[in-house]
Amino acid sequence: MLEISSDDVLNRLEMDNSWWVDSGKIPYVNDPKRDYFDKFFQLVTERKIKRATIMMGPRRIGKTVILYQTIGKLIEVGVDPQKILYVSMDTPVYVGLSLEKFATLFQQRNHLDNASETYVIYDEIQYLKNWEVHLKDLVDHYPHIKFIASGSAAAALKLKSQESGAGRFTHFMLPPLTFAEYLHFSGIEEDLIIQDPLDPKKDETGDIDALNQAFIDYINHGGYPEVVINPAIKSAGKRYIKEDIIDKVLLRDLPSLYGINDIQEMNRLFTVLAYNTGNEVSPEELSQSSGVPKHLLQKYLDYLEAAFLIVRVAKINESGKHFKRQRQFKVYLTNPSMRAALFKPVKDDDPAMGALAETAIFSQWFHSPEMDLIRYARWSSGVGGEVDIVKLGADLKPVWAYEIKWSNAYFEQPRKLKSLIKFTKTNKPENISIGATTKTMSGEREVQGITIRFFPCSLHCYQIGRRVTLNR
Repeated sequence: MLEISSDDVLNRLEMDNSWWVDSGKIPYVNDPKRDYFDKFFQLVTERKIKRATIMMGPRRIGKTVILYQTIGKLIEVGVDPQKILYVSMDTPVYVGLSLEKFATLFQQRNHLDNASETYVIYDEIQYLKNWEVHLKDLVDHYPHIKFIASGSAAAALKLKSQESGAGRFTHFMLPPLTFAEYLHFSGIEEDLIIQDPLDPKKDETGDIDALNQAFIDYINHGGYPEVVINPAIKSAGKRYIKEDIIDKVLLRDLPSLYGINDIQEMNRLFTVLAYNTGNEVSPEELSQSSGVPKHLLQKYLDYLEAAFLIVRVAKINESGKHFKRQRQFKVYLTNPSMRAALFKPVKDDDPAMGALAETAIFSQWFHSPEMDLIRYARWSSGVGGEVDIVKLGADLKPVWAYEIKWSNAYFEQPRKLKSLIKFTKTNKPENISIGATTKTMSGEREVQGITIRFFPCSLHCYQIGRRVTLNR
């Protein structure tokens, strides 16, 4: 039986690390940079703390591009190209090789000693079994090497690295494109947005109709950089998102990570969740609609969340208190364009626009540590009611709440926001700020002594995305 030789591995490494010969040959360095690039680069160049930097996130949102752009920036700031190694772990010729083997071949080939400060990058590290154990060992035994890794099954990777990393790993979550990034990548941000350099909440638009159309485009195909910047992929965006992203996660990544036997069960469940994004669901309803037995449902939901396809949001009551048992919860797609890929793109007046606008706004918050304190409110006492989004403070009491609407009707008749007004009164108006999104209108209305702020949904989505990336 022939075995892959070290020479074959080195030949492939030399092909993938073209900057060893010509530092001008680095893929993607001229592509637009994600708003997260500078923060990630800071973690890569931090050497005072001996930790590996691990970038996690869903498929096709630009992790590999950021790694190549990082290599370009390292060389630009003076790092010797010979001291940077990039390894794509899903390359067939690398099957069976340990992480340490790459590091030693790299040092031997480029004549590097253990005093040389070098950078070793493992892309798609989840393809190596027990990668987290091996990487921790490398961090301990090669203090002169800064290790960087990326992986697609985000939460699963995070869980494994927390179990075995023991303080050796720094996690960096890369989400799908924010709406702000989408406008930038599309080349229309400057035309549509009047930025306040210090406070994104003060950003304005000079053309709300054009911004709304861009928002609808974002909902339909805006979460993935390649779809936005590549006309050929954009024209086939629905097929690309479904086949290259959703299907590969459901049919390949999750079964291989978790040993799922009935792939179609998982597929049916995700389809039901995607169609109902932004709606409250219960285990009983999901089991009935998808055909997934209740005893498997929690596990499957965990898997889908681990793959960064969905996020569950917990419920509070009208007093801002959590329920002892969460019998219902809301589920959101992490990227609204997945729904369009599975079903059909939406238009301005589509009945699904309300739920998808809500999904788009929630998807901006998913990028923020504040997401841990985001809830929705729903109660059945009295006439019942619901508030779409509530932020809790450190004391777990509501600090702001608002309704997400794709309509101007509530701006014109603010008294219709009965649930929001009830929630505010119950939690004392002086302690909580409230608002509601609209389609095009901005301003304030007073109802029963309570001030309600109104702001366009699309502009608000832009403001959140920009604020989250600035504050990260």
